[in-house]
Amino acid sequence: MASHTPSTEGCDAAADAIRALTSFINTSTLLDLAHRFSATYSDLARTSTDHFLVTPVTALPTGKEKGKFLSIDVGGTNLRVGFIELLSSDGPGNGDGRNAFARIKRSHDRDWPIGDHLKMDQAEDLFSWIADCIAEVVRAAVEESVKGSEKPLGDEILLGITFSFPMAQTHLSEATLLPMGKGFAITSDLNLGKMLLAGYERHCTNSPANGHSDLSRKQSLEPLPRIRVAAITNDTVATFASLAYVVKTAPNSRVAMGLIVGTGTNATVPMELKNLHPAKRKDLPNPDAVETVVINTEWTIRGTDKPLIDLNIKTPWDFTLDANSDAPGFQPFEYMTAGRYLGEIVRLVFLDVAPQEPGVDTPSSLQSKNALPTRFLSEVVARMHQDEIAKELETRYPATGWQSAYWTPARVELLQSIANAVQLRSSALIAAACIGLLDCVQDVTIDKVIESKQISGKGRTIQPNVEELVIAYAGGTISQYPRWLETCQTWIDILVQNGSEANASKRVVLREALDGGIIGAGVLAGMTDEIR
Repeated sequence: MASHTPSTEGCDAAADAIRALTSFINTSTLLDLAHRFSATYSDLARTSTDHFLVTPVTALPTGKEKGKFLSIDVGGTNLRVGFIELLSSDGPGNGDGRNAFARIKRSHDRDWPIGDHLKMDQAEDLFSWIADCIAEVVRAAVEESVKGSEKPLGDEILLGITFSFPMAQTHLSEATLLPMGKGFAITSDLNLGKMLLAGYERHCTNSPANGHSDLSRKQSLEPLPRIRVAAITNDTVATFASLAYVVKTAPNSRVAMGLIVGTGTNATVPMELKNLHPAKRKDLPNPDAVETVVINTEWTIRGTDKPLIDLNIKTPWDFTLDANSDAPGFQPFEYMTAGRYLGEIVRLVFLDVAPQEPGVDTPSSLQSKNALPTRFLSEVVARMHQDEIAKELETRYPATGWQSAYWTPARVELLQSIANAVQLRSSALIAAACIGLLDCVQDVTIDKVIESKQISGKGRTIQPNVEELVIAYAGGTISQYPRWLETCQTWIDILVQNGSEANASKRVVLREALDGGIIGAGVLAGMTDEIR
């Protein structure tokens, strides 16, 4: 019978792997990394046309926006549609972002999965289906309105759109859709607003519904109000705007940054136009009247990983994953931090260091690329007891052929240790990137020379009357992976407190922007007077 006791060689390899993944996770190195991130971001903002892209958002919510808006959030897997009513800061609410719904009233929320057949259809078919879903929500709102009112929603409904795909914009209400990716077959440049309005148009007439979907066939002949696109944005900016609206009036608190950590990762932050590449001015309708603009950092794209290379933080498994990705070298920071890739890193490390025993082969089902999903790590490996994990692993990755059970307690423990190390690394890297970005825009300070006496795990005593800088976050990885959020917040606290004496009266806080995509679209639709 094969021994279940790992060899000394195997233990050494596993320990070396854990060290390779986590040895940089200490205050001194992370401060150095954050400082280097800041310098890299500043350089890319000034010199690159692929990073730190301007958005049409040149003002932040005042908290006083009012009105009822139709909002949609188009993601990689789901469509959400609903009405958002902004009650302004004059309404109830504590202004700290934890009671967002007190000043944001939602109604007629619906969501639909975006089927694979829709992803592979022609663009007209996809947007016709989206328009049918919008019409169903509008129809429900009309029917619920006070009876006897001839036009309960008026002649025209303002629409805010969050679109989690690449697009080019020069105006808040207009966007050119670029090749979509994420499993969608659409590759040509398309006018997003026009495509949606064209699909919805048939619902505004007395003509019989002529859509191809089941939803369109359900629509009655009564014409619906027309819609006008008021705002189009991406998911990161929407997350930023949604929480900025409810935090705006809180004393000593403001939203400084938006953060997405889900399948992918991205960040948004306001920046002064003078610190950006001159060519980016042409993407604004009135650049001479603008001092600050909300930036889509694209902080995962090649070039942003220079500090990781300089500090030798990348591991051989990172290079392997990158080389075998769909776009080698394109998003190196995302490959190390985002949910789409964490499971694959764990798989590569495990296959490399798991002890080999005579007559015991690694399960064939574990040897395929992306065979170990991050969701499995989050829901099973990081949450269950070891014996329960072993059962799940045996079901998903059974032993090969005649072999006895592959998943011994030692192998389960090894997988847990690797997964924990990869999670810790992801959280710490995002924390350093966040503080680097906030240093880049001068919201916090990281001194160039960190005195050894300043470095401590506890940091300095925070002063009274602290200025609270909020990072509005969204995404499945940051919100659902066990201990990810807590680890990231811990390192953010340590880096701010140890970065400089100038940070003594500041605290950076991660705060979730619940349903930020659909709420943010409504907030931006209500800001058309502020953004021209």
